[in-house]
Amino acid sequence: MEGSGHHNEYKRMNSATLESATSANAENTRFIILVSCVATIGGFLFGFDSGVINGTVDGLQQAFHSTKAGLGFEVASMLLGCAIGAFFAGRLADRWGRRSVLIISAVLFLISALGAGAAATSTMFVIARVIGGFAVGAASVMSPAYIAEVASARYRGRLATVQQIAIIGGLFSAFLSNYLLAKTAGASTQPLWMGHEAWRWMFWMMALPSALFLALLLIIPESPRYLVVKKRKDDALAVLTKLYGASEAKNKLTEIDASLSADHHRPQLSDLINKTTGKIRPIVWIGIGLATFQQLVGINVVFYYGAVLWQAVGFSESDALLINVLSGALSIGACLVTVLLIDRIGRKPLLWIGSVGMAVSLALMTFAFATASLDAGGKLVLSDSMGTLALIAANVYVIFFNASWGPVMWVMLGEMFPNQIRGSGLAVAGAAQWTSNFAITVTFPILLAGIGLAGAYGIYTVAAIVSVFFVLKYVYETKGKELEQMEG
Repeated sequence: MEGSGHHNEYKRMNSATLESATSANAENTRFIILVSCVATIGGFLFGFDSGVINGTVDGLQQAFHSTKAGLGFEVASMLLGCAIGAFFAGRLADRWGRRSVLIISAVLFLISALGAGAAATSTMFVIARVIGGFAVGAASVMSPAYIAEVASARYRGRLATVQQIAIIGGLFSAFLSNYLLAKTAGASTQPLWMGHEAWRWMFWMMALPSALFLALLLIIPESPRYLVVKKRKDDALAVLTKLYGASEAKNKLTEIDASLSADHHRPQLSDLINKTTGKIRPIVWIGIGLATFQQLVGINVVFYYGAVLWQAVGFSESDALLINVLSGALSIGACLVTVLLIDRIGRKPLLWIGSVGMAVSLALMTFAFATASLDAGGKLVLSDSMGTLALIAANVYVIFFNASWGPVMWVMLGEMFPNQIRGSGLAVAGAAQWTSNFAITVTFPILLAGIGLAGAYGIYTVAAIVSVFFVLKYVYETKGKELEQMEG
């Protein structure tokens, strides 16, 4: 009986220890989710700032008397800032920290939101949008990188994919806000509150989440991997303990330190060149390829020019803005599917499936637009059947993009580079992404006037087809790998 009593006591102690460990693990997981969600607000603002322009095109034309080329530059001006912001964010994050760069981006978001809405001239507007671009570019690379550096491999993909949901959530919120503000005023160019046109309020709405982002960033910790690089191991251990628990934190610190010990100089752009061959590392070219193809398929034409696109084939401004809201909702649903699949089936299968789906749906859109005719006013007109085909194909395209290349590209850029070159690799790939984005966006009005919708979407279709072969030949799987196992 005495032995039985000892046995029961041992079971109770063991059970209590297990419950304590489980409780601690749950607390650590909640903390990881909390800090990851704060980082994804940067993605929300990235999406909002990208999507808000969609409903303001008519207002910009009326306020600034823009030409086609001038309008294209006003819409795309933010993207110049994005390329610069993405490039320098990675470099500055290696010097000042991931969190510090995100704080700077939050301040810039706030300045841009207020400035774009108040702009009296095209030049003032472009300056405000370029400032917003610095913020978007920085947030686009730093939010997924921060998440990748605080989350463990087993659910890193899911948490990083939440970044894309936040981006689409921002787009959806911008589309919905634009629609409601324009509907309340009667049109985007009509006065709303305090005598200011609705399109100006569309920009000012972004000030609210910008201020929230700035406030919440002050309560999350710095990336532990950055702290190790800076030889602040005690600080890194404290953060790792909050993230993984005391027992796992020491092991993780040892792993991170070991991955850096062989090459522990300050990260720099020259690290992207293989010292043995003298050539740029293959992983850098893969990152540039992923970043570029994500834009060459033309997704941001739908995001930035959605209202123009649907008005061009006969929909009213109100209906066109409502279609954008529908596309945003479908995009969120597609991203939720990716959250469920990315850590199960992997990154590479999602990419090539997405490429195939986009190629087919883009080809159908091209076919539908090729049948359009011009009315007496010079506007494109589609038959009912072709209009329906274009609308369905466009939304299928958006679904495939947001279930694959939308989130997966950002997940992979945040995790695929070795620790020593992560900041520099993100700088180059992020700049390539936003430069491609700028090129696609600024050329769309020109293509629309020159070769029409069918010609423009034919180009995007070819890019989607080529991306299938790029993924199959060059992209490798990163599912389940810790960041310290990444090679390049």
